[in-house]
Amino acid sequence: MADPSTYRPRPGQVPDSPGVYRFRDEHGRVIYVGKAKSLRSRLSNYFQDLSALHPRTQQMVTTAASVEWTVVGTEVEALALEYSWIKEYDPRFNVKYRDDKSYPYLAVTLGEEIPRVQVMRGKKRPGTRYFGPYGHAWAIRETVDLLLRVFPVRTCSSGVYRRAQQAGRPCLLGYIDKCSAPCVGRISPDAHHALAEDFCDFMAGDTQKFVRRLEKEMARASQNLEFELAAKLRDDLGALTRATEKNAVVLGDGTDADVFAMSGDELEAAVQVFHVRGGRIRGQRGWVVEKVEDLQEADLVEHLLQQVYGEEAPAVERASQGSSRPERSVAATSPVPREVLVPVLPADVEQVEAWLSGLRGSKVRVRVPQRGDKKALAQTVLRNAEQALALHRTKRAGDLTTRSQALQEITDALGLDSAPLRIECYDISTTQGTYQVGSMVVFEDGLPRKSEYRHFSVRGEDGDGARDDTAAIHEVLTRRFRRYLEDSARMGTPELGAGGEVPATDGHAPGRFAYPPQLVVVDGGPPQVAAAARAMLELGVDDVALCGLAKRLEEVWLPGDEHPVILRRGSQGLYLLQRVRDEAHRFALRGHRTRRSAGMTTSALDGVPGLGPTRAAALLDHFGSVARLRQASVEDIAAVKGIGPATAAAVAEALGVGAR
Repeated sequence: MADPSTYRPRPGQVPDSPGVYRFRDEHGRVIYVGKAKSLRSRLSNYFQDLSALHPRTQQMVTTAASVEWTVVGTEVEALALEYSWIKEYDPRFNVKYRDDKSYPYLAVTLGEEIPRVQVMRGKKRPGTRYFGPYGHAWAIRETVDLLLRVFPVRTCSSGVYRRAQQAGRPCLLGYIDKCSAPCVGRISPDAHHALAEDFCDFMAGDTQKFVRRLEKEMARASQNLEFELAAKLRDDLGALTRATEKNAVVLGDGTDADVFAMSGDELEAAVQVFHVRGGRIRGQRGWVVEKVEDLQEADLVEHLLQQVYGEEAPAVERASQGSSRPERSVAATSPVPREVLVPVLPADVEQVEAWLSGLRGSKVRVRVPQRGDKKALAQTVLRNAEQALALHRTKRAGDLTTRSQALQEITDALGLDSAPLRIECYDISTTQGTYQVGSMVVFEDGLPRKSEYRHFSVRGEDGDGARDDTAAIHEVLTRRFRRYLEDSARMGTPELGAGGEVPATDGHAPGRFAYPPQLVVVDGGPPQVAAAARAMLELGVDDVALCGLAKRLEEVWLPGDEHPVILRRGSQGLYLLQRVRDEAHRFALRGHRTRRSAGMTTSALDGVPGLGPTRAAALLDHFGSVARLRQASVEDIAAVKGIGPATAAAVAEALGVGAR
């Protein structure tokens, strides 16, 4: 635990300007990012008497070992830089809004030459327009099925599209007029792109334009006695009407707005948002957040808006990406609406509005609804947030308390100086000594951090694998902590510039193994623990605790101890260690299966220079097997059709064949 006075900036060193600051721990890892109108006044608040600080702020400043800052020109720049740093460093003590589920979106890939309509989840991709989120994927497909009658946009995958191109025949949707079949040239790429943009306009709420157009075409066909065409247009009009009616009108003035509501307590909160476009609810989304930093509701709202809109490209950038119809307003295609309705105004509402206006390309208002339909809708969103929080508490009752209890029990049982906020567990998976794979799983604050999981292909002294599990554990721990020492040396200690200021970007990105754990767990008993301890001792790593968890009786073994540590059955500490161990076993098994599958489909001929699949197959057909090929001379190999002297020599060298 660090004393904040040891890294407190000198008086007058911190500028009285807007900026963004970062707290780092003793290993150089960013643990908190914040912004301020005045860096001097904000940072001074962290270095007052510890008893006057909020408990979570106390934990942050005592975990940190240094502070640095970057001065920016305006508070809007500080808002954008704070978001980008939080996204880049994922600091432990910053609030993180996590989706309570993976919501599906309706996506139109306008960035492709032939746009495609599809269901998408996960991270948003550039050049793609998104609508939603929707509660269920079937709701998207039902809507798309109705709209394809009027907007027959491509929905097939790239593989299906290429096969249709090669065959010269469209798929079934092309035959039933639910695809315009650009794959066989029934429509030009430009015309299909315009059709996809019409689809996007309709989904964005501009529905009446297409309804009026179909009504006029239907009337014209009827006057010209083209009754079959008129009947088709009538059915198309009905499809548009049914697709529109799926979303009830909630705001009669056709408002475009995102309506946010929040319900929570001192530990966690649930957030819901309704996306309203053209007065209709087009999507709904929810988050649950653990309040790991001391923030008021206004600050939580500001951080929420940063996360929801932070990944949207600025209006100028979106315009530069291009559209086949430049007359369309950039603001009309922006995911940022004209109004953002929130439960409490952010502390710096003017700067937030300026930032959102820059993203949209036109004026955006952030306000609290006071009366009328918008107030009633906000109450509905609030009820959804309250129900989401109640459901979350039911699913994870006492989760925060349980994790804290588990870490404390481990701390007490192992005699650690502080709680092991980062735990790494290692396991080895093999089949009779072949395809040996080691796994490293990481738990932070009692939760898995899957982005930092790693696999190790165990090589052994002769390159054919380790002799047993203890040798494999020794190799894996040696490689992991050697990389840690190398990455730490490469990163060095963060250096402050003039006046303590640092540049906006670091000279070096953190390495994959740059941060050490507080506790290493190995799957096994005394032999595995001894091997891991020997690896750490050889590298001089003496500040990381180590233990092993044996499966037979779930005993916890410490290095050099004759007797195990027995954790009470059913204790939260034992449960956390079991969960970490089981996750390491699962991840090791997955890596082993992947490596074994790859090994079973490779050959000794793979990788020979100048030898492709066709000539490798010719060699195997001629000799019958790799074993017989090893017995052949270079001249015999060169005699095979398609194999020249140079390739024959390369094959002989790869297989260890001597010239005869």
